[in-house]
This record gives sequence, structure tokens and C-alpha cells, in this order.
Amino acid sequence: MGLGGREYIGKTKQPTITICKLIEDEYQKQLFQNDTQLVSSLFPNLQLAAKQVLSAGGTVTI
Repeated sequence: MGLGGREYIGKTKQPTITICKLIEDEYQKQLFQNDTQLVSSLFPNLQLAAKQVLSAGGTVTI
């Protein structure tokens, strides 16, 4: 089993944007959902909420 899967097993799935930041050879994850404003060190002036990005693509069926 992949190690990443352990974090999500058994949790209700919510549309989420993950922004990762490399700090001392390890990625730190920030999770954004719904009306939460995205925060990015690469794009400090970014003015988007997670739901704006997630709704831009329409409906995705897997």
C-alpha cells in the first residue's frame, strides 16, 4: 500500500486543493476547501478561493 493513501482511508472525500511547499527536504502540505483563500509563496498576490478553482472545470466524473 502506498503511504499517501493512509491519510485518506475512511475519511469523507471533499473537493480539496493541496499546495505543497518544500521545507528542508520535506514537503509540507496545505489543504484548501470551499471558501478558504489559497495561499502560495510562489503567487503571493493570488486572490482565489478553493471553490472558485474547483468549480472552474465543471463536473468531473471518475
